[in-house]
Amino acid sequence: MVGHRVRTRFAPSPTGYLHVGGLRTALYNYLFAKRMKGDFVIRIEDTDQSRRVEGAQQNLVRTLEWAGIVADESPERGGNFGPYVQSERLTVYGEYCTRLLEDNNAYYCFSTSEELEENRQLQLKQGLQPKYNRKWLPEEMGGSMPSGEIRRKLEEGAPYVIRMKVPDYVSVWFEDMIRGPVEFDSSTIDDQVLMKSDGFPTYHFASVIDDHLMEFTHIIRGEEWLPSMPKHLLLYEFFGWDPPKFAHLPLLLNPDRSKLSKRQGDVAVEDYIRKGYSADAIVNFVAMLGWNEGEGTEQEVYSLQELIDKFSLERVGKAGAVFNTEKLNWLEKQYIKNRPAAQIIDTIRPILVEELDKKESVMRRETITGDSYLSQVIELMRERVGFEHEFVTFSSYFFFEPETYEEEAVKKRWTPETNDLLREFMTVLETLQPFTAESIEAALKEFVAPRGLKAAALIHPLRILVSGVSFGPSLYHMLEVLGRETVFRRIERGIERIVVSD
Repeated sequence: MVGHRVRTRFAPSPTGYLHVGGLRTALYNYLFAKRMKGDFVIRIEDTDQSRRVEGAQQNLVRTLEWAGIVADESPERGGNFGPYVQSERLTVYGEYCTRLLEDNNAYYCFSTSEELEENRQLQLKQGLQPKYNRKWLPEEMGGSMPSGEIRRKLEEGAPYVIRMKVPDYVSVWFEDMIRGPVEFDSSTIDDQVLMKSDGFPTYHFASVIDDHLMEFTHIIRGEEWLPSMPKHLLLYEFFGWDPPKFAHLPLLLNPDRSKLSKRQGDVAVEDYIRKGYSADAIVNFVAMLGWNEGEGTEQEVYSLQELIDKFSLERVGKAGAVFNTEKLNWLEKQYIKNRPAAQIIDTIRPILVEELDKKESVMRRETITGDSYLSQVIELMRERVGFEHEFVTFSSYFFFEPETYEEEAVKKRWTPETNDLLREFMTVLETLQPFTAESIEAALKEFVAPRGLKAAALIHPLRILVSGVSFGPSLYHMLEVLGRETVFRRIERGIERIVVSD
């Protein structure tokens, strides 16, 4: 260990997209390291080459950086290299495996896959937990296989794996930082494969070697790795190394409390990015899946820096955490309500420009893509959108002429006199100065009062004509933002298209 400096790691396999559970593991490691003024490192565990997906490593790193989780030894932090990659360290694992063989803590196994499966089925029929039957355990290690037979197989070049010899009848114990003391009986532990026939180490072997050599002080990972702990601890014992401290995080659960899986919804972080969720909301939400600040606080919205300042493993629970999308949606809305308009504009302007490239807008492009106009739209729609992209997609009438008019709303709000009223009111709006929400509201009320009408007689038709829909922000403010020219054009166009007979 490097003094008492904390070092944590996130060690994903490049087998696809980043699972939300993986993001939580990475986040907790990152928060813990930063809170303790330590280092956070990424290591790619690609020893299972059959499951490796092209481009997955780059995608994992890119997604983490999108969330604000940047490794300390990466170029982005001033380091000289990207993540550690296990497939580039095969020589290291070979050297340590040789050491285990020499110390009689590991042995060659030449059993075929067919033999292994036959043995497994036999044990299951006998009601036993399937374990390797130690057919190739050498005589000098307490087995029945003569050393000469092992040498002969090696000389023939027969395919083999290298297995760890688990001691008989010992207790393996450790103190989990979340779960407290955990104990295992070695009689339940299989002789784990350390090196596969393709020359690559297994996850269990490589991770222990690397965690020691890379001097990690704390291993924070999901509880699905808890059954692997005795194998890992035995390896630390064989090498005479002090193990790091371990913390196993609770499972993520569906609302029905089943294990979170793609069968019941999205599980990849990229799925949520595509839907428009922000890094702020995702990170905040994931942080709360198992952790809370404690009693006496009502805070639910945290910045990444606030999470760093307040995070502790002592506040991580043992029980599974329910992945509640409704809470994620609520958090997203909180961020949208409070996010500076300039930051939102940076997100939505490219979306708007892309839409403008697909279809023409009667409104001047330089106006509706400008900061001033977009800021007004944002302030009007903050309370009504769930995602930033909806400032464009859900509020398209601020940028494009309505192509249709909500049919049920027209039936409900139009009378034979409505179009004539609208034409009369246009003469009022034509000279109205200034053209503001306040003046438009006052003019409308003054217009309907002597006619014995309620304001709704004009409010609803006006909204439908200028937006195409019967819902939205304050009508008067919407008309002000759209401007007199656009409002007039849309009213005239709508009157021509909406004809109501007696």
